Amino acid sequence: MEEGTVIRARVRAVVLAAGKGTRMKSARPKMLHHLCGRPMLWHVLRALADAGVGDVVVVTSNEIAPHVEALALDAGHAAVKAVLQEPQLGSGHAVQVALAALEPASGTLLVLNGDMPLVEADLIRAVLNAHAQALTLVTARMPLPSSFGRIVRDAEGESVAGIVEARDASAEELELDEMNAGLYAFDEAKLRAAIAELRNDNAQGEYYLTDTVKHLTAAGERVMPVVAADFRSVLGVNDRVELAAAGALLNRRLCEAHMRAGVTIVDPNTTYLQPDLQIAADVTLLPNTTLGRGTSIGEGSEIGPNARLSGARVGKQVVISDSVVVDSAIGDFALVGPFAHVRGGSEVGTGVRVGNFVELKAAKLAPGVKAGHLSYLGDVEIGERTNVGAGTITCNYDGKDKHRTTIGKDVFVGTNSSLIAPVTLGDRSMTGAGSVVNRDVPAGERVAGVPARPLPKDVR
Repeated sequence: MEEGTVIRARVRAVVLAAGKGTRMKSARPKMLHHLCGRPMLWHVLRALADAGVGDVVVVTSNEIAPHVEALALDAGHAAVKAVLQEPQLGSGHAVQVALAALEPASGTLLVLNGDMPLVEADLIRAVLNAHAQALTLVTARMPLPSSFGRIVRDAEGESVAGIVEARDASAEELELDEMNAGLYAFDEAKLRAAIAELRNDNAQGEYYLTDTVKHLTAAGERVMPVVAADFRSVLGVNDRVELAAAGALLNRRLCEAHMRAGVTIVDPNTTYLQPDLQIAADVTLLPNTTLGRGTSIGEGSEIGPNARLSGARVGKQVVISDSVVVDSAIGDFALVGPFAHVRGGSEVGTGVRVGNFVELKAAKLAPGVKAGHLSYLGDVEIGERTNVGAGTITCNYDGKDKHRTTIGKDVFVGTNSSLIAPVTLGDRSMTGAGSVVNRDVPAGERVAGVPARPLPKDVR
């Protein structure tokens, strides 16, 4: 199916996200564990948004409910409705809870599990566009053994006769390799009738949503399968091993999308990306590079090896090696690293050099500034072409408050200078090596000493 196919029927979705996830062995609810920088539930909500399904109900627990609104907004939904499932008596009970919170409507009700973070919008669109009966569901051919419910087809092999949960399956049924993926498109009115007939006479004492298949087929309805092209797109996550495996698959998918768009990724196995990055063509990502949310990189830049960027806005033809850039901007043609740390809303101008073991915090460096070695530049503004010597520190904290330092254009800050904020160094001024500057330095003046004092005019 082509991307962007229009889904014409009215569609509402129910996401089943109330499970406790006890196999995660975690105080954090399973749906809030992260893959590629976002919670598991976020990825499902994003797939729905990308597929054009905006009317969503999330069935949650008390632990997850406070997070649903923020996750939905971040995933691209204007709003979702969260309903609590307490107690939790199975997937069928979860849908009963959701339906009780919804006004009945004609149209399609999509139901999917919240623990399938690899589901893609194309697959959601495919099942919705194929839906023309009581129920259309996604199946997948999976390697055996598997804990997924088994699909039992009718005698002709075209439609679904039933779904058997693995824990309730016979030895013969466990040999079937077509699995229920946990993604359904129901005719809502027919679902409401079938869901009322569910019983909990099974090994777990739960109400299975899959039992609706039996009720629908008994009523003469057809249940049609849509086979997923890749079973990995519907894999669920139940423990941390599966979480890591799903994260690796998702990361590979993100890397491949950027590589096809013109980005060179030297080693996708050691490059870690998050969704919604803006990476221009001809960017090169070297091994052990991590790019977090809010990061954009201009054309021709080279990032890594061993770099971590988050909330970084990087210009074109920039080189960042063995360094960390967080919530800061790097201008065109700048060189950062190795072993630099740029953070706290810093702004690095065009052609700036930020070198070995230099830390910037809330620093604004104008074009042409050089800070090559072993410096801390916090709460500072530095003018064009200024050179900051090795070991320079802006002493911005007095034990109670932070203060700013202002350094003008074409200033030469000597090695191991300590600038006691608040302080201003005027244009073309200079500090001698080891100076402790605790007073403003006028434009063109040279100072040195502890504390720093003006040098005679004839001293070079």
